[in-house]
Amino acid sequence: MTPQLLDEIVTPDISHIVTEDDTPVDNFQSEKQQRLLVEPLYSSWSPAAPFIAAANVGLFYALKEDPIVPDVFLSLGVEMPADWSLKQNRSYFAWEIGKFPEVVIEVVSNRKGGELGDKKDDYARIGIAYYAVFDPLKQLQNEDELNGSLLKVWVLNGKQYVELPEPFWLDAVGLGLTLWEGTFEGRQDLWLRWCDREAGAEHSRDGQVIPTGAERANEAELKAQRLAERLRELGVNPDEI
Repeated sequence: MTPQLLDEIVTPDISHIVTEDDTPVDNFQSEKQQRLLVEPLYSSWSPAAPFIAAANVGLFYALKEDPIVPDVFLSLGVEMPADWSLKQNRSYFAWEIGKFPEVVIEVVSNRKGGELGDKKDDYARIGIAYYAVFDPLKQLQNEDELNGSLLKVWVLNGKQYVELPEPFWLDAVGLGLTLWEGTFEGRQDLWLRWCDREAGAEHSRDGQVIPTGAERANEAELKAQRLAERLRELGVNPDEI
């Protein structure tokens, strides 16, 4: 096969594809929740391989199909494209990156999103290993699949999703998902967060939430304050060390 023909196969024409349409995020709650699911992974998670975590970015799974736009996705073992000026690097083109994400999360804003219908079917069809739906505003509580739950997680078994029991541990990813009551960016609420195994508890699935960068900084400051207090108790001036 000639190099020209190989280039035609490997590099399809995507000039007709719209990678971004400037549609705004639907509400404050969804925007903050999406950020809380992305930022901690980059600031506080240290997996063995690189990853891409993103919110509200188009997932192009086939050349002639419209993209799906997950609220949040996580893809392991891949790196963010370097040159964002190139159109093929501005969205998640599965044929460029070489694989599909492992995890897709949808945050329900209204009853029109199709999170339990078309989207769920599409994610199963293209092979997304884990699919989670978080319903913080209680828009879909009457649906049988949610059955009064704010969070449901499914794992792909063959070509169909099977519901995961709590606690929601995603074995193939090495992370869990949990509901967390607390304050994020000045807002006290119930949030969906990533969690990992507790230190020293390798067989436990009840992990601690992965902290944001701000939470890590606050914890470091508190540790420094406690150390300074302890040194003073021992008669040592920490400012002179």
